[in-house]
Amino acid sequence: MQHTRETAARLMGQGYDKLGARAQKVARHLAERKPIARDLTANDETHPTRGQRAADAVASFGGSWLFVGLFGATLTGWIAVNVTLLAWRGQTVDPYPFILLNLMLSMMATLQAPVILMSQNRQGQKDRLHAEHDYEVNLKAELEIMLLHQKIDNLRQTQWAELLELQQQQLALLTELVQGPSKAS
Repeated sequence: MQHTRETAARLMGQGYDKLGARAQKVARHLAERKPIARDLTANDETHPTRGQRAADAVASFGGSWLFVGLFGATLTGWIAVNVTLLAWRGQTVDPYPFILLNLMLSMMATLQAPVILMSQNRQGQKDRLHAEHDYEVNLKAELEIMLLHQKIDNLRQTQWAELLELQQQQLALLTELVQGPSKAS
């Protein structure tokens, strides 16, 4: 836990206790070198209720071209049958201006709209979970990159120090070589 607190303080510029729950989770995973990415589809509700499944099915079908085509064909057929019956018999199932059809359309819209909204709310909750997960993964990736930059900077500092030391030794040897023959003569 101490390593987690040090990591949080060093990389995030705040104490571990001052971080939000998601940032603390990222700091723990980073300090423990554990992956944070996970398959959210496996964590989705494995057993949605019958109502949730129905809402998803209605929203899926109600938002498809198949529904639009079938709905248009049904409306056209209803109107065609009633106009044809009016022309042949003088009576229809639903006389013009198709009051029964209007009633059915209003009832369908009244029932379909809340069901679709329920499905959209569930999808919104799933999207929020995915966004939170993406944030955690991105934050961890950013912190890992910062750690890599620090390691590279430390390596570069160490290499420069070693190179300067080698250069000092070489200069000392060259100075010794240059001064050595002149002392012998």
